[in-house]
Amino acid sequence: MNEEIKQKILEKIESYHDIVVSRHIRPDGDAYGSTRGLVRILRDTYPEKNVYLADDDFSDYLAFMGGEDTVPEAFYENALLIVIDTGTEDRISNRNYKKAKEIVKIDHHIDIRPYGDISWVEDFRSSACEMIADFYVTFKDKLKMSPEAAACIYLGMVTDSGRFRHEGVTGETMRLAGALLDCGVDYETLFANLYVEPLDALRLKAFVYENIKITENGVAYIYMSEEIQDRFGLTLEAASEVVSELKAIRGSLIWIAFIYNKPKKQIRVRLRSRFLGINDLAIKYHGGGHNMSAGATVFSEEEMRELIRDADRLLGEYKSTHEGWL
Repeated sequence: MNEEIKQKILEKIESYHDIVVSRHIRPDGDAYGSTRGLVRILRDTYPEKNVYLADDDFSDYLAFMGGEDTVPEAFYENALLIVIDTGTEDRISNRNYKKAKEIVKIDHHIDIRPYGDISWVEDFRSSACEMIADFYVTFKDKLKMSPEAAACIYLGMVTDSGRFRHEGVTGETMRLAGALLDCGVDYETLFANLYVEPLDALRLKAFVYENIKITENGVAYIYMSEEIQDRFGLTLEAASEVVSELKAIRGSLIWIAFIYNKPKKQIRVRLRSRFLGINDLAIKYHGGGHNMSAGATVFSEEEMRELIRDADRLLGEYKSTHEGWL
């Protein structure tokens, strides 16, 4: 699949001595795993090259995966920049990205604002890590995959697919995951780092369950205000993760977390859905993403309520014209 574009990317990688890999702001498991995994592959395959991971943002949740490199600004002048899991330029977590000699984009989001000298976009993929796994398998006679690199990529596939339950998971997804496991992934340690939680995290979940609100047609939502974030000592990232706690309510096919972003004085929105698409709704509110997993931004509580009303209408229309939803 897309053999020609993958071949172009490999040739571009082989033609550069200096390579920088970057991802999106507020990195998740897929952003971490895809970039860190590719960096490890390239370092092991081409030890003579200078390959760095540069990122202006950080995730406490994924700190166990390791940190980033310090890349001098002058390094970019003759460097290839590979940006992964980042749909639009404004979300690239690298202030120096425009200084690179060439840019390669590898992404699985809807390509609403293309960028890059070479762009490999497959929005049907469950994760960017699935694409990196596919890249490795395509050229496994040339590329080297260590257990550590495979673990990074497997992490992103697991987290972005909801442990292989979300839209986009196919037989090919599972075959690629199997290829990574064959490389020696220590998945027991990986899953312990991902899913074992401190007691305070369980108390936060209890609070979320007590304070979920449901609209007339079944949109589940919660607002993580500045006060709530302070009460539980949450980072913006940790507060955003509560969206995953809303997904198992029968009849709620859309679930939303609103998170107050104090530094920017705006409200971050994380939207998720089952069976019906919400990307157009996200785009209306200054965002975008996948058909059933997207992000947005609102700038007041009134705009937040407007988004909730739009989501409720969308879900009501879906339920009135479809059967078989849970």
